[in-house]
Amino acid sequence: MDQQDIRKEEISIQPDTLALKDKAKREGLDTVWERLAAQKPQCGFCELGLSCRICVMGPCRIDPFGDGPQLGVCGADADIMVARNLGRMVAAGAAAHSDHGRDLVETLLAVGEGKAPGYQITDVAKLDRLAAEFGVAGDLPTRAKAKELALAMMEEYGIKKGYLTFSQRMPKARQEKWQALGIMPRGIDWEVTEMMHRTHMGVDNDYVNLLLQTLRCALADGWGGSMIATEVSDVLFGTPKPRPSQANIRVLKEDQVNIILHGHSPLVSEMTVQAAQDPAMLARARELGATGINLAGLCCTGNEVLMRKGIPMAGNHLVQELALVTGVVEAMVVDYQCIMPSLGEMASCYHTLFFTTSAKAKFPKATHLPFSPETGEALGKELVSRAVENFARRNRERVFLPDTPAVPQFSGFSVEAILEARGGTAQPLIDAIKSGQIRGAAGVVGCNNPKITQDYGHTTITRELIGRDILV
Repeated sequence: MDQQDIRKEEISIQPDTLALKDKAKREGLDTVWERLAAQKPQCGFCELGLSCRICVMGPCRIDPFGDGPQLGVCGADADIMVARNLGRMVAAGAAAHSDHGRDLVETLLAVGEGKAPGYQITDVAKLDRLAAEFGVAGDLPTRAKAKELALAMMEEYGIKKGYLTFSQRMPKARQEKWQALGIMPRGIDWEVTEMMHRTHMGVDNDYVNLLLQTLRCALADGWGGSMIATEVSDVLFGTPKPRPSQANIRVLKEDQVNIILHGHSPLVSEMTVQAAQDPAMLARARELGATGINLAGLCCTGNEVLMRKGIPMAGNHLVQELALVTGVVEAMVVDYQCIMPSLGEMASCYHTLFFTTSAKAKFPKATHLPFSPETGEALGKELVSRAVENFARRNRERVFLPDTPAVPQFSGFSVEAILEARGGTAQPLIDAIKSGQIRGAAGVVGCNNPKITQDYGHTTITRELIGRDILV
């Protein structure tokens, strides 16, 4: 791919990203932007959801302009095809988010059984509240209560009588609305399985019915797996509170051992943070010429340790390859989700060690060190130790950190922290919304896409929402 074909204004609004993109170009390294350009023109049928590979009578596609085929081989029209494709995408996303929650529940169970050295119940008050919500006896000892809560949460994944426990947190009017529409989520895995079943050949071919199940599947994630993941993370590692930190690629340090934590789960990253503070590890780093051990985050794993430990963020989804281009990263540790398969190849162009830790997410040219709740503490120590020893292999001639200074930031605004700041009640916020002072609330989330200039979409939408008195 001719890298000169890609204009800077199409890449990013961030100077540090552009500077590292230039370095990658000088060194002849392709990144996500070159690979996107090489794919162009991308299939218009696929972009519109008007192609189908669900059965082997296809692949089929429908002409959106009405000149070509209007039905697939099975007779599916455009509405059916789009609904099935969207449903399967949602099922995959719900499965991924919810499986993340399952890993945390399994770790909570191991803690309750005394089988997870290094992990502990950090927020006992939240454990007590959740236990009461799930009907666990309040007079149990802490570890026994954690075990019973974990077992109760595991039932949320399988077949349940009734609906997901956390759905009862909604106002009654909302519950009644969802029940009337038939989209109140039941078991988490149940909704994912049913979505896959309905979109199989010859099953659900009413696009409205398909879209309603798509909603129920998404709600099973939001009010099931994702909410479980959030709550159990707080129990194990502490409920976030506002704290200062920094962001952008300059959080990496030229004189220190740099370890990047990337992915979606806090299980390995928390143990890595703990190991990086070990006096013996720090002493070894100094022996090798480093002044310390520096951790930096990417994507959701980065956010987990940012909001609980103040670990700075090196960047977001589109920065993951460029972080390695700095030449100062001794190790990148990943778990799952949002991780590009290209990272192993990019790491091999430098001295960087690329570690995978989940049996569910292995990558080319990576060293796999498997995580389990029983071995998480030892794994964190091994990851940090290998990174420290790798400092001596750094090629100083290939090191480059952009001049853009790290940006100060605050994070850790959990529900509990917000309520505490408002005197323990949401009433001031409710009053501001009722009076029209705040016209609504919105969350701006999701990864960057190289089809849109990096960070332009997120910052523009956020700015416009704030300008319209929407709380972001």
